This record gives sequence, C-alpha cells and structure tokens, in this order.
Amino acid sequence: MNTAPAPVGSLQQGGCQLPKMGDTWSQLPWPGPPHPAVLLVSLLLAAGAMRSEAGASCPVLCTCHNQVVDCSSQRLFSVPPDLPMDTRNLSLAHNRITAVPPGYLTCYMELRVLDLRNNSLVELPPGLFLHAKRLAHLDLSYNNLSHVPADMFQEAHGLVHIDLSHNPWLRRVHPQAFQGLVQLRDLDLSYGGLAFLSLEALEGLPGLVTLQIGGNPWVCGCTMEPLLKWLRNRIQRCTADSQLAECRGPPEVEGAPLFSLTEESFKACHLTLTLDDYLFIAFVGFVVSIASVVTNFLLGITANCCHRWSKASEEEEI
Repeated sequence: MNTAPAPVGSLQQGGCQLPKMGDTWSQLPWPGPPHPAVLLVSLLLAAGAMRSEAGASCPVLCTCHNQVVDCSSQRLFSVPPDLPMDTRNLSLAHNRITAVPPGYLTCYMELRVLDLRNNSLVELPPGLFLHAKRLAHLDLSYNNLSHVPADMFQEAHGLVHIDLSHNPWLRRVHPQAFQGLVQLRDLDLSYGGLAFLSLEALEGLPGLVTLQIGGNPWVCGCTMEPLLKWLRNRIQRCTADSQLAECRGPPEVEGAPLFSLTEESFKACHLTLTLDDYLFIAFVGFVVSIASVVTNFLLGITANCCHRWSKASEEEEI
C-alpha cells in the first residue's frame, strides 16, 4: 500500500529528523523557468523553513536566544515539550518538576549544559543521557534524589561537571555510578545523606580535580578506610572541602574531620589472631567454666549448711 509523503515541517514518526525541502519538491513536475519575483519568495520561504528545521518554536513560558533556552522560575510541574532542536543550554531550575520522561533528551544532540537544580526530582529515567554525547555540565542540586544508580550517566562521557549537592535523601551511590566519565573534573556530593561511599565509585575518575563531600553523616568505620586512604593520596591534586567533612560515627571519632583520620585510626581493623591467641582464649574460657562450676558447687553446699543450721536452731527452741 502506498503512503502519502509526510507534510513539510512535520517530524518523522519515532525520530528527530525533519524532512528536507527537496524530499517534497522533487516529486513535483518541472514548471519551467521561474519568474524572478516568484524565485525571491521561494528563497525566503526556504530560509524560513530551514530556520524552523534548526530549531522549533520556543516553548511557552520560556525564553530562547542564541541556542539558550531558559525556563527557570516558572513554577513548572513538568518539562516543556518540543524544544528547539539546536538547544545547547537548557535551564529548568527553580521549578516544581517531579519527573523527566524517558527519552526526553534524545533529539537534542547539541546540548552542553542542563540545569535542573531546585526541583522535586526523586529519580531520573534510565538512559536519559544516551544521546547527550556533548553534555558537559549537569546540575541536579537541591532535589530529592535518593540514590545514584549504575546507569544514571550512561554514555554521557563528555561530562565535566556534576552537581548532586543538597539532596538530603541521597543515601547511596552505586560503585559504578560514574563509570566511564574520564573527563569529569568537578563532582559535588555535599550536604546529602551519605554515610558511606565506595572507593570504586571514584577511583575510575582520572581527571577529578574538585570533590565536595562535606555535610554528610559519614560513618568512619573500617569500610571507609580504603576511600580515605585514596583521598589522602590525592589531596594534593584534588581540592576537597576537608573542613566540612566530619564523622558522625562511631562514637570514638564523632565530630573528627574526615581527613584527619590516619592509618593509626583504623589499626583495630587489621588486628588478626594467631593460633596461640586462639589457644589462650580457649584455655581462659575453660578455666572460667571450671571456676564457675566450683563456685556454684560451694554456694550450694553453703546454702544447704545454712538451711540445716537454721532447722536445728528451731528444734532446740521448741
């Protein structure tokens, strides 16, 4: 069955590419040499069509200028549809957005900066950045994110700056959350709810220059030693908010600056028992058990003697 060609200016189903002018005009019969005035009008119309091809009309409540789309502080509850195709800088900050639909960024190959700070986001859909190959700056601060999954930044290898600060419910960062982000220089994880962070999550970031982790309720137990050792070795090359990062537990190090902990602080984590230690513990346990049995036996005899003495005294009085 033959299908009619898509009208000029309409999106192809399931894709982002607009049909070219020639795809429609080439099917028309040749009308002969055009009149100069007609040719001028045709050129103007073609220029307008090409401009609309490069970028759709600006969404309502947004301003668009020089590939910058600003939709900030508009009390939006959802992301605006149909952005200009050549958008490079998109600001959706200071709104009430609760979710971003899957595939929202698929058509915007030129996107460099995405600002989603100060919204109500709980999570992002998997694969959101699959086609955002040129995305360099991402701001997700002041949201309600609870975790950073392994596929959150999948294929966004061009990221240079990620801000995840001030997400008070952020409890977990997957060990492979930042995998492949070799160009990442600035990472902000401050003022969240993190008590633990895997070394694996950071050691694959060779270009990391700035790391902010202060304001989290860090539990500085044995599981944190590998991360702290790695951070101490990189402190000269990586700027960190060392004064703001403090331990909330265990009690013996509560309030201590995270970066003040040394290998001596984790000495107890490396204590190992030898065979002699186990034999000594077993011997002490055996001695304590025997002593307990003897003590109970003596107490029993003493109680029995006291009972007989009390009974004999009562009989003498009668």
